[in-house]
Amino acid sequence: MEYIIQQWWTPLLFILFVFDLVMKGFALWKAARNNHLAWFICIIVLNTAGILPIIYLLTNKAQTKE
Repeated sequence: MEYIIQQWWTPLLFILFVFDLVMKGFALWKAARNNHLAWFICIIVLNTAGILPIIYLLTNKAQTKE
């Protein structure tokens, strides 16, 4: 029974890892461009499975610094 659970659990973890990596990278890039040091530090330190980067991206989507 454990082997059957492990078969679907591994791809799910991989998808979650890739999603978190993409969201974190994009949010860190936007936070650095907008000079949001507190957000940058929180996103890089806390491991929230993509939730904190999504919150940052949604709350700061109107702020772009050219």
